[in-house]
Amino acid sequence: MSTDETKNERLSLDEIAHALSPYVRTAVAGPQLVSIAKYLALLKKWNQTIPLTSLEEDAQIVAQHFGESMFASSLVPMERGRLADVGSGAGFPGVPLKIASPELRLTLVEPNAKKCAFLREVQLVLGLSGVEVIRSRYEDFDVPPNSFDFICSRALGGYKSLLEWSKGVLRPGGHVMLWLGTEDSTLLNRRKDWNWELPVRIPESRRRVVLGGRPAA
Repeated sequence: MSTDETKNERLSLDEIAHALSPYVRTAVAGPQLVSIAKYLALLKKWNQTIPLTSLEEDAQIVAQHFGESMFASSLVPMERGRLADVGSGAGFPGVPLKIASPELRLTLVEPNAKKCAFLREVQLVLGLSGVEVIRSRYEDFDVPPNSFDFICSRALGGYKSLLEWSKGVLRPGGHVMLWLGTEDSTLLNRRKDWNWELPVRIPESRRRVVLGGRPAA
């Protein structure tokens, strides 16, 4: 079997569960694994025409996109409430968090029209309720104050602007969760207008962490 054929070979549900295991505290249920398998197939199909991921091997995609996304649910209780995924791209981390916690209400904020089309197909194929796809830059997203319990963003950059926006739309006690490098984490920890928790290293990674925080009173 050639290398390309190996890369394109579909993972079994057990193999998906194994790839997720370093990132989750409890085993992912069967229906959730089925949703991830469908999502993975859509991601690979659409990735042939629009850039959604640079990863090629299925197990690596499951680990670095799905596993790393779901990892945050072991750090902050996110079983329910309203979550905004800012700069969602291919849907990470928002959609995997929704798969892990079906009662979450999810808003995916993404300015790219083709990526929004992909996200809507993911929503349709996976049969996800309580999900809205917003084609917009987050700065231009007209949302009322106190709208979200959680705001997450993965490797978006421009954190100063994002945090200022987040202050206005988070509910009291709301949480920001950021997937970022250790250097950016250190810089953000110096901000006095946010109360940050200790950054948590992402499993299987040396230089990337999840950083959670709340606006200072």
